[in-house]
Amino acid sequence: MERLLDEHIEKLKTRVIKMCSLVDEQVQLAIKSVEEEDLDLAKAVIEKDKKVDKYDNKIDKICQKIFALTQPVAMDLRLIMSSMTINNNLERIGDIATNISEYILMIKKKPDFYTQTNLEEMFKVVRQMLKDAIDSYIGGNETLAKSVIEADNHLDKLNADNHKIFVQIMKQNPDYIEPGIALLAMSRQLERLGDHCTNIAEDVFFIVEARLVKHKYEKYLFADDKDDNDD
Repeated sequence: MERLLDEHIEKLKTRVIKMCSLVDEQVQLAIKSVEEEDLDLAKAVIEKDKKVDKYDNKIDKICQKIFALTQPVAMDLRLIMSSMTINNNLERIGDIATNISEYILMIKKKPDFYTQTNLEEMFKVVRQMLKDAIDSYIGGNETLAKSVIEADNHLDKLNADNHKIFVQIMKQNPDYIEPGIALLAMSRQLERLGDHCTNIAEDVFFIVEARLVKHKYEKYLFADDKDDNDD
């Protein structure tokens, strides 16, 4: 039984890592399609989503099989439970990459006001967040997981500032309304991508330390006070 569990765990890890690679590539290409106004690349990103969905199903199936045939406990159980939620977050990130590509297909090229927005900075932040989230999972690295959670606050601010920027731009020129709405939606998608990266980072803490840090960042990760008693 123990050997069977080990074999399934290794297969699960391999599939999640492959899913990480697929989604990371999808996001990088989606961002590149916007930066280079490459519509063929945007179409390729959308097509790749089918492969991501297939791996999503494969990971769900192996997790179900492990629960049906074995009795995982302790860290193995945490790994399996977290792999299911990480897989879900990766699949959502893949959907966001597809959405970003659809927006550039909609507007065809970046409008003149593009450089006035925070989108380039948001691209940079989410690239790093996704990389760190994936690496923290693969290596069980809590330091990287913490950096992802910290970066999410910066990404949220960039998105909030973008809302003000886009509203002002669209007020000044009605011709900017259509591309403005598309890019504003893209900004929101990037903010959501960061949320999914943060969810993955939270799961790393759960796997490694058996700690649930969701909604408790200040208490568990950033505060000087080490008192773990709940209110």
